[in-house]
Amino acid sequence: MPMVDIAPYCHAVTAATTAEALTDAVVALAAQQDVAAIPTLIDVLGYNNPAAAQAAVDGLIQLGDAAVEPLLDRLDDYNYGARAYEVRVLGAIGHPAALRVLLGAAQSDFAPSVRRAATKALGTLRWHLIEGEQERRLGLEQVLQVLQRNTDAADWAVRYAVAVALEHLRQQPAAAIIQPSVVALLTALGDRDPDIVVRSRCQLALKRDTVHLSMHT
Repeated sequence: MPMVDIAPYCHAVTAATTAEALTDAVVALAAQQDVAAIPTLIDVLGYNNPAAAQAAVDGLIQLGDAAVEPLLDRLDDYNYGARAYEVRVLGAIGHPAALRVLLGAAQSDFAPSVRRAATKALGTLRWHLIEGEQERRLGLEQVLQVLQRNTDAADWAVRYAVAVALEHLRQQPAAAIIQPSVVALLTALGDRDPDIVVRSRCQLALKRDTVHLSMHT
């Protein structure tokens, strides 16, 4: 199968003059599923075009682990909208190389959208990729500490993200070492959170059997 020249697709993105043309160009670029498209797709996350940004998010997720290091290298420190998209992609891909960035964002990012995305992403990391038991345990304990801290977040949506993250952790055999703490934290949050939506989400997580969960729950 001949290789497709990705340059015209990238150029179409940068040359687009309307929001609709930009979105169409990003969709076409993402459809090529070529790692050479990663820098341009990351750039799009910072544009003021939600439809194009979502298309870029989808394209980066499809490219999987190949997108992780470029995203970490180019994490936007100034545009919190772009940063929220970037964190969402990292969470959907789930590579543990993003752990340090996600821990920091979940704890201290000033933007609620970034904190929510990072908090949820802490539950979707693929812990089985960390072969060293001690390293895995340390990482899981750090995640649990941050999730515990975020149960007191002022933003109910961050607390909701804690519930989602805990449920995802509960489904992972590689996170078995912290399962008692996960269940205890879900139970406590489900009992005492002031928001009925958060309490209900925790109670649902506790009732569910161990089944495959969508990363977009």
